[in-house]
Amino acid sequence: MITVRPAVAADLPALPALYDELNPDDAPPPEATAHAVREAVSTQRGRTVLVADADGTVAGTADCLVMPNLTRGGRAVLFVENVVVAGAFQRRGVGRRLMEAAVDVGEAAGCYEVQLSAADEAYVRTFYEACGFRARAKGLRRYVPEEHGR
Repeated sequence: MITVRPAVAADLPALPALYDELNPDDAPPPEATAHAVREAVSTQRGRTVLVADADGTVAGTADCLVMPNLTRGGRAVLFVENVVVAGAFQRRGVGRRLMEAAVDVGEAAGCYEVQLSAADEAYVRTFYEACGFRARAKGLRRYVPEEHGR
């Protein structure tokens, strides 16, 4: 059975393997940096890291951040990043459950929209569209620093 819930400290060791599947060319951060980031994430107001739990195994994750907003009547925006499902659990509804839970986070926070970063691959766009998301604008991004060659 798959359940989606906010991550707890015991889930954190499983996340690097998922992120390796998401960005296989990225080197993992040094352990001290990873620890500092985990601590910052766990205490950041409006931040919810969701995990899909498959009978005790972390099968996927989505990182959600509620950003307060002075437009749209003061309603916040939910940003969703680092969505990944382990290869062994793909095509089993895990990603869809994560996205439904992310939308629930946004609704609970009174957000007027849920935003995803640009989906570069066609299959990723198709997945998000199947989850009810629509392309509304073309986004731009700039990696910092530029010499990382992204």
